[in-house]
Amino acid sequence: MTEIRLHNTLSRRKEVFEPIDATNVRLYLCGPTVYDRAHLGNARPVVVIDVLYRLLRLKYGVGAVTYVRNFTDVDDKINATALARKEAGAPGTLEELIRARTEETIGWYHADMDALGALRPDLEPRATDFIGAMIAMIEELIAKGHAYAKDGHVLFRVRSYTRYGALSGRSVDDMIAGARVEVAPFKEDPMDFVLWKPSDADLPGWESPWGRGRPGWHIECSAMSYELLGASFDIHAGGIDLQFPHHENEIAQSCCAHPEGGFARYWLHNEMLQVEGKKMSKSLGNFFTVRDLLGQGIPGEVIRFVFLQTHYGKPMDWTAEKAAQAEATLRKWRAAVAGVAASAPAQAVIEALSDDLNTAGAIAALHAIKDPAELKASAALLGLLEDGMGAWAAAPGADLSAHAAALADLRARAMASKDFAPVDAMKAALIAAGVEVRMSKAGVELLAGPGFDAAKLPALG
Repeated sequence: MTEIRLHNTLSRRKEVFEPIDATNVRLYLCGPTVYDRAHLGNARPVVVIDVLYRLLRLKYGVGAVTYVRNFTDVDDKINATALARKEAGAPGTLEELIRARTEETIGWYHADMDALGALRPDLEPRATDFIGAMIAMIEELIAKGHAYAKDGHVLFRVRSYTRYGALSGRSVDDMIAGARVEVAPFKEDPMDFVLWKPSDADLPGWESPWGRGRPGWHIECSAMSYELLGASFDIHAGGIDLQFPHHENEIAQSCCAHPEGGFARYWLHNEMLQVEGKKMSKSLGNFFTVRDLLGQGIPGEVIRFVFLQTHYGKPMDWTAEKAAQAEATLRKWRAAVAGVAASAPAQAVIEALSDDLNTAGAIAALHAIKDPAELKASAALLGLLEDGMGAWAAAPGADLSAHAAALADLRARAMASKDFAPVDAMKAALIAAGVEVRMSKAGVELLAGPGFDAAKLPALG
């Protein structure tokens, strides 16, 4: 099979992917902080890495790939929601209320990502289940002189790791000069970051050598990836917004705690998402959760298709026009593969995806496939046209074959009589019903568009 090449953020170049162990390929994606519904930007890395996961399983085998995506279930916003419930009289401890809240939000997350056709990861660790592993890693860092405890806090000595800044390409001094850093009396250096912090009675906490407290954000992924994937693994992925400081800090603490390993060998970062050409923001009124779009009747498969039309390394612009075009294309393809068993994916699609997940190129290759069985197999590599995702395209009234035949008959008569008024009238009525009308020498093709309404279809006499 074609060799896979990925753009490695750490080296800033495209590299041939060579796993540490081809029988045990390991992939880690920074997952969500589960305080509310996932917004559209949260979904982009999930879809990107889902395609990579499918490609790796094709090349190395389903059982040879381990995909880990974590849940951050300890966070100030989660704490605030749980505390509000406790103050309102909800029974249980604060920790129990936090667990209940995150169970709820994780359920929402699963439902939304399932709707996008994303395969579930092999492992989905929750941060609160790995507190012991975090404490052990922090103790190791202190013992090796890379961390220090003061006033109930434990902090990482950034300057103790000489390669700090390699991922983001900035020196420590430049970071201090160009960024806001927290200046606190318990810090030796402004750039030092928190590994452990104290908790009061209104916050969740766990007992530790430094008193009752909770972990800092960065230590979570380092501890979980070490426990589940080892000191060295193949790929670490996430949004570009996590490159600094989160991923930079992960590298530093992981390599210092476990110098025998190299942590992640390849780093993949997807770019940010825009809506109609503007940054997604609540203040601009263009902030959408995945559930918002699903609730508006936009199928998850359509959302996924729009995502995949843009390379993960470029900013992606969500527009209503793209969604409408994606829906029309998917309806056409679903009609072509209806009742067909998948064969093998086309080499052109495999090659496009193997070239740094060129999903736009893979979609272009799909358009060129004539064999329905090959189309179905190839689309599955992108998570499209799968049987469990097609209910939206099989809605009652979506079968327009009778109307297509009627319009073709009217056109044939008009060619003889030169009176095209009946053709134009029927075409206008179909468009008003939300039908895309395509007429060519090959015949008439009708596709139900985003605003399709079967009740508005013209009557057939």
